[in-house]
Amino acid sequence: MTGNVQSFALTRPAHVKGAHLIVSDLGRVSSFYQHIIGLRVLERNSSGEILGVAGQPLLTLSTGNNVAAAPRNAAGLFHTAFLVPNRQELAHWLAHAAHNNVRLDGASDHLVSEAIYLSDPEGNGIEIYRDRTPEEWTYHHDGTVEMATERLNLQALYELAPKENWGGMADGTAVGHIHLQVGDLPEADAFYRDVLGLKVMARYPGARFFATGGYHHHIAANIWNSRGAGVRQGNMTGLSDYSIVFNEKEALDRALTALDRQEIAATKTAEGWSLKDPWGIGLTLAA
Repeated sequence: MTGNVQSFALTRPAHVKGAHLIVSDLGRVSSFYQHIIGLRVLERNSSGEILGVAGQPLLTLSTGNNVAAAPRNAAGLFHTAFLVPNRQELAHWLAHAAHNNVRLDGASDHLVSEAIYLSDPEGNGIEIYRDRTPEEWTYHHDGTVEMATERLNLQALYELAPKENWGGMADGTAVGHIHLQVGDLPEADAFYRDVLGLKVMARYPGARFFATGGYHHHIAANIWNSRGAGVRQGNMTGLSDYSIVFNEKEALDRALTALDRQEIAATKTAEGWSLKDPWGIGLTLAA
């Protein structure tokens, strides 16, 4: 897959488009996402910035005077997952991270993908990953996909890196999925599956993986740190909101009908339909 070919994740009936984080130190966090993750500033004002790749916005950072650090067990972000176009780009980012002594939190082969994990300066989780092709995935009879957490050979990956200097994230990089901390998995099923219309693609102990169109997951939810978490406070650091884009208007219409049936408030904005999940995490549904 080359950088100018849209990834499978983005061609599905719906996909994640971007995330919005509230941060305490805007300059420090923005610098990290620029110099370590490889995003570029697309827009900037006194209270925030929009960063992305090749003119495509992927991450909004904003701050304020009354921002309070979210506790580790609060509902919110587990990680934002940046999907790179191919394995060579993942290797190139890894070499860049190694040469800059970036501390990694882990690295895994998930069968469907290869992933590297780290955190930004305020503890927001990040995944950098590449997908194997769907033809390499194993689907079960019920439509779920085989996933696992196996050791990723970082040395072998590093050796694939191009020898030239890394120049930031490649064109075609996207937010492939977003992984959330929630308070209750049945409640997550009831919202992401039954209301928004995503399918459960895999189940781990304490976690669910939701997607559309046979992708391994566009949204994940776990209770590993956050079992029983309530609604987020509006001034908490971490994930404020994210966007889901519906490539099929019928899928958006079904979600809006389900929201109305469940009496979940959604407000029409210039960007789409704005609402909150059961834990106060904001999301915008757009077509």
